[in-house]
Amino acid sequence: MTSNSKSTAFISCRGTHGVQVFDGSLFQPVEGFKHESSKTCRLAVWSMDGKYLAWANGVMVNVVETSTWSLLAQFEKPKTSGLQFSPKGNYLMTWEPYQVTKDIPVNTPNLNIWNLKTKQSVKSYVQKNHSKWEPSWSKDEKLLARNLNLELQVYEVDKMDSINQRSESTMKIADFSMSPLCAPYFFLCYVQGTKGQPSFAKLFKYPSLNASGLIASKSFFQGDRVDMKWNKPGNCVLLMTSTDVDSTGASYYGKQTLHFLDVKGTSAMVQLSKDGPIYSVEWNPKGNEFCVIYGFMPAKATLFDLKCEPKFDFGTGPRNSGFFNPLGNMLLLGGFGNLQGKIEIWDVESFKLITPMDAPDTTHLQWSPDGQHFMTSTTAPRLRVSNGFKIWHYSGGLLFEHNIEPPNELWEAMWQPVPDSDLKEFKISNKKVLGIKPSQPQVSKELYRPPGARGTSAILKFLEEREPPSNPRAAKPIGVAPNKTKPNVRHERKMKKAAAAEKAKELPSENLPGVEITVNSSVHLELTGDETVDKKLRDLKKKLDQIAQLKAQQSAGKKLELNQLDKMKKENDFLKEFMELSLKKK
Repeated sequence: MTSNSKSTAFISCRGTHGVQVFDGSLFQPVEGFKHESSKTCRLAVWSMDGKYLAWANGVMVNVVETSTWSLLAQFEKPKTSGLQFSPKGNYLMTWEPYQVTKDIPVNTPNLNIWNLKTKQSVKSYVQKNHSKWEPSWSKDEKLLARNLNLELQVYEVDKMDSINQRSESTMKIADFSMSPLCAPYFFLCYVQGTKGQPSFAKLFKYPSLNASGLIASKSFFQGDRVDMKWNKPGNCVLLMTSTDVDSTGASYYGKQTLHFLDVKGTSAMVQLSKDGPIYSVEWNPKGNEFCVIYGFMPAKATLFDLKCEPKFDFGTGPRNSGFFNPLGNMLLLGGFGNLQGKIEIWDVESFKLITPMDAPDTTHLQWSPDGQHFMTSTTAPRLRVSNGFKIWHYSGGLLFEHNIEPPNELWEAMWQPVPDSDLKEFKISNKKVLGIKPSQPQVSKELYRPPGARGTSAILKFLEEREPPSNPRAAKPIGVAPNKTKPNVRHERKMKKAAAAEKAKELPSENLPGVEITVNSSVHLELTGDETVDKKLRDLKKKLDQIAQLKAQQSAGKKLELNQLDKMKKENDFLKEFMELSLKKK
């Protein structure tokens, strides 16, 4: 193992063993860090620049400086369940569950903001909900914002006694996100629609949190909740809207849509080429592109530019997560949770696959700050066996593993962040770095199958069928003037289908002497007791049987008509819908 195959950052581990820190280059525990042995460490968090490490052990909140591992501050907050550093590391936020007892009167503040230099609380207030308890900071630590009772409140950090700006009382803000920039500052606010009325996403330029400061607005229906992700430069933001139930009945998993807004006032909807859920939306750290993983399994992964146009299609596969490395020159696509832990690492500049690999039983994945290594963890309570973490080189070599022996558990493993100024460019190599063999056997060896699909081979085959990667821009001829007359594609397709329907004739098996045709598909029909659902199941079963017959005829040498080929292309969609309906069995 050569020196350039190692990472230089530290790794914090938290579990039943307490808190421990490893050296990312030597793969050894850091001697200067005093091992925290408490078995009740709820939290551990790095500052954004990696200068500090804080953890809560059920008695005290401790903060150490990572340059010397000396104790910087201690706060007696035994019930702390939330920790957050400010962007520059000058402040630490602690959150405790809100409660009222004989000793704790009503409206006792449970969120404190501590100045790490003076060790004093500079602001405290009541924050009852654990969800999104963290206040939002501007990158320069000049502004702090929070949402209280559907009102956006913005403080100037050097004047924390009073609110500097607040949103209009008529605008009920359910959620917001501040751009990760220094001035000028921007706020994206989500206003949830009432019954029959649309929801809105409104982008404001601070300090005007009203109509005079409105930069862009986007309206939409079917938005029970939203997720907002800014790119690193802070000039573009993606808004994913989600509903728990798809009112059209097309999806069992609800419905998601993706919208794009920028500080110039541009807004657009990101058009996705496959139906189904949106699993992952990630910005390239360079801020010039983003990757979306979406669609019923096998899911599609597509890279988009800032015009929301596809730059590259990574095809389909068993994946639900995407991770850019800190330098933005590699993208890791992975399938975790109910998937088998398949990983692909891509060069996003040349659009070439660097390596495919397996990391089964992964519950958490994170790139190293050097951009050349990544860590996969198996943690409790998601998995209580084979807990530990592994360090990999981007070429697929396993460099190090740390196993937790039962009955101990690993709850979290995190890389230490580093400042952007410490990031070093490197050239991606196709040479594989040799590593070690894993010491533990794989725990999950079988593909997850919904109950309605168990005992069949349909789902396995369904997930293995894949669309190859493609470059939509490379498909356009260079130097050829575009045809300004747009063809009526829908009319042409309709005419072709009509012509094919007239010629189409089903070929019975007896017309192929010596060839045995399997008419029935591999799916097994089990009625649910619901007449509407059972009718759909019978219809889907019939279509799948017809497709099975068409496949057999095609393999026997028969030339199929266009409408028959179109029907075969829909097999994956029919299978997915059949499996979803089967889950509704009473």
